[in-house]
Amino acid sequence: MASLNTAPNLSGHDDIYERLIALHDGLSEGESLQAWSRLVLLLINHIGDREVIDCAIDLASAAGNQ
Repeated sequence: MASLNTAPNLSGHDDIYERLIALHDGLSEGESLQAWSRLVLLLINHIGDREVIDCAIDLASAAGNQ
């Protein structure tokens, strides 16, 4: 059974953050939400493990309720 890795696991995090911010440049709020949705769906497809994806959704949902 796979598990969600929540430990820091990223190099070049500042560059990636800048790219995420740039993703929204010039977009309306609706277009920005569509871009986020496309990115999330692409990453979910790449992960491909339903248990890991469900765990990530649960953690994201819990974080929003704090």
